[in-house]
Amino acid sequence: MYTVTVRRRQEATGRSSLLGSLPRRGFAVALYKKGQSLNGINVFLKICTQWTEKQTKSALAKARGACFSALLMPKKNTFSPTLIAWFKKIQRPLPWRQDYLPYHVWISEIMLQQTQMDRAVPYFERWMDRFPTIASIADAPEDEILKYWEGLGYYTRARNIRKAALVICAEHGGEFPAEHKAILALPGIGPYTAGAIASLAFGLDVPAIDANVERVYARLFDIDSPIKEKDAKKRVEALSAELLPAGQARDYNQAVMELGALICTPRAPRCESCPVAEHCEARRLDIVAFRPVPGKKKDITPLNVVCGVLEHKGKIYIQKRPQGAVWGGLWEFPGGSIEAGESPEQAVVREFQEETGFQVRIADKISIVRHGYTRFRVTLHCYFLQADAPLPPSTMSAADECLWATPEQITERAFPAGHRKLIDLMRQDLRFSQYI
Repeated sequence: MYTVTVRRRQEATGRSSLLGSLPRRGFAVALYKKGQSLNGINVFLKICTQWTEKQTKSALAKARGACFSALLMPKKNTFSPTLIAWFKKIQRPLPWRQDYLPYHVWISEIMLQQTQMDRAVPYFERWMDRFPTIASIADAPEDEILKYWEGLGYYTRARNIRKAALVICAEHGGEFPAEHKAILALPGIGPYTAGAIASLAFGLDVPAIDANVERVYARLFDIDSPIKEKDAKKRVEALSAELLPAGQARDYNQAVMELGALICTPRAPRCESCPVAEHCEARRLDIVAFRPVPGKKKDITPLNVVCGVLEHKGKIYIQKRPQGAVWGGLWEFPGGSIEAGESPEQAVVREFQEETGFQVRIADKISIVRHGYTRFRVTLHCYFLQADAPLPPSTMSAADECLWATPEQITERAFPAGHRKLIDLMRQDLRFSQYI
């Protein structure tokens, strides 16, 4: 048998008191003492010398779990009420907080997944002006949905909103479902978003764990493993559920997220303004800058690509990317990667011919647009092209649709961010502004 005992040492007397134990039977035990310390809590673990590495790690994980349980006990009575009271005083006046309508909460949460709060608000207001109900989304064409999403990026989110709207209208009578399980079943909604909608819109006692929440708990409880790893995520989930006060999920979940967004920020956290600073282990140990523990950084891949803006008879050729591809459903100017030993000028002529069948020539170089997304850093060489008349129909080998577009038609359509930057540059350039 082994036993994990958790004791808290009293600084004044030097004595320690038993806080808990975790017994396990069935092993012939050789006594081995393993000491770990967390906020004055010492863990003594008897480990069998015949255990595998997996068994030893499991025992140590239980020991650390006992530590966290001991840390949690004094926080439960004061932490949550203090944090909620702070939130009620400082909460930002956001449009979806006016009445917490389920539809409004849903759209705001999807927009905020990859967008800063201040930037999301005008997009939210513009969206609600055009799509005031879930049914209005279901009735709208995808092109229009994507146009109103343009600038927020990660367009799969917008397509999933439309898919979810269709499901809600077909299966829930156009009313957003109130059950957590039904919310989680909607397209584009994962555990965090489902928890946020369930708690904010319906007051269900469900945690909502985003990056802000993970960072707050990693510092409060000195979680010393990468926050995205399985063990750390389980610990955050357990803490969120344990600290959530019954009947106050709406305020509590927003309070933790607001704390992470405004005070417990990734860089330069404002610990002196934190309402729960007395509970923070990372602050006590002076390791706030080292929590949460980062995971392995993803490599950034440079991409050197070209695109061509082909003008013919006063109109510009654009094409719609195939569904299922990167930026599927968005419009673009044809182009692609620069191959080894190829100049950008050679690449744009070749790519245009491969994607459209058109033989083109370079009339002018527009600019170089630099843009970053996910794991890529893109250098986009942009050229103004012309072709000899007449032109045959496009072969559309890399597109679902094509269009010879007027400036108004270009304005009406959604483009990836790099191509939207190119359009903005051309509108400011007297050489090209008449076409775009």
